[in-house]
Amino acid sequence: MPDLLRIGALVSGNGTNLQAIIDAIEKKELEAEITVVISNKKTAGALERTKKHGLNGIYLDPGNYENNREYEKEIVRLFGKNRVQWVVLAGYLKIITDELLSAYPDRILNIHPSLLPAFTGLHAQEQALKYGVKITGCTVHLVEAGLDSGPVIIQAAVPVLENDTVETLTERISKKEHQIYPQVLKWISTRRLKIDGRRVSILPSSSPSGNEIINPGGIV
Repeated sequence: MPDLLRIGALVSGNGTNLQAIIDAIEKKELEAEITVVISNKKTAGALERTKKHGLNGIYLDPGNYENNREYEKEIVRLFGKNRVQWVVLAGYLKIITDELLSAYPDRILNIHPSLLPAFTGLHAQEQALKYGVKITGCTVHLVEAGLDSGPVIIQAAVPVLENDTVETLTERISKKEHQIYPQVLKWISTRRLKIDGRRVSILPSSSPSGNEIINPGGIV
């Protein structure tokens, strides 16, 4: 049996996407382990989730470091200590620098609540409502130096309803996020992710398990 995929997570908030990944692992839908979760916020709900599930959660105070680069040097050290293979950003509200990008090239994932390249940055749901789009959604992408600009792995579409508020739209997008983030990690754990520049493909499964959360590729 191959070694489990070793994941390191960076968090800042409540950690619902982290919870979705934890749930997929505990349900045996994802052959992986979260070896460390690092938060830049002491009161992040995500740290409570790590405690509840017996995971290694660390609060790392950015105020103890001269700048983001020095802060990330410590993150990279902790990831190395915990043998992290892939990094997952799960509501992490800090800009990533070259320190982390160079340590994990094409191995850092993020999920964004829009169909990128539309509505980058903060408050994507509010942006979508103000623009008046009829369809929005969420995107799992690889992280690069630009803001929400990395290669797209998969997107999930969510209709915008006439009576939607930021809260109701966010709730429906979140449900899709909780499906596609663990799915991408499953593809990685089974070596089905192929990266060729900006093009990311999902290779066919050699042994279908029957528990795919969604079909690979495109908008779902």
